[in-house]
Amino acid sequence: MGAVRVEVLKGASIEVRPGEWVAVLGSSGSGKSTLLHLLGAIDRPDPAGGSIRFEGVDLGRLAGRARDRFRRDAVGFVFQFYHLLPELSVLENTLLPARIQRGPVAWMLARESARRHARELLESFGLGHRLKHRPRELSGGECQRVAIARALVNRPKVLLADEPTGNLDARTGGEILDLLAARHRDGLTMVMVTHDASVAARADRVVRLVDGRVQDG
Repeated sequence: MGAVRVEVLKGASIEVRPGEWVAVLGSSGSGKSTLLHLLGAIDRPDPAGGSIRFEGVDLGRLAGRARDRFRRDAVGFVFQFYHLLPELSVLENTLLPARIQRGPVAWMLARESARRHARELLESFGLGHRLKHRPRELSGGECQRVAIARALVNRPKVLLADEPTGNLDARTGGEILDLLAARHRDGLTMVMVTHDASVAARADRVVRLVDGRVQDG
């Protein structure tokens, strides 16, 4: 049997302004995660059907190392599942993007400043006492705090969050949203996808994704 073409997003158009917090609200299967993966250059749009632009650059045309650099330097990702490496400590997990960004030689030169920055991030998230702990020793909320710190350690221009409170109880989820709101007040641009209207309401602007189409407001 031949490949079957599945159209997930259908003429979806969205613009995010610098410093804005946009929530994309939609049900399961509406295309929320696909949209986020396109914005973060994890996936490519159909070249005949659309484009993703960041500061004037067409992300769909980036290839190889340029595409890797964009994902590494400009964007931070937070997922519903934390994806922490179980054999690494909280501090080591947080530092992974910084090590990848610099490479072996540059990392040796920048290691202490990077470690200091990561510690400051984790302490600001209430995890200063957990730096040497492994993920299995943390609560779900603590794991998500580590995941957010990891996403921010390279000082990205944009944070993309895919159901960041989806695996958490209401109180812990609220604490995570408070952390994100504090970073937003510092000027961080954020796009968050969720199926929960109360979570989306924390953002500056809510867009709805229905059957692969964006409905603003």
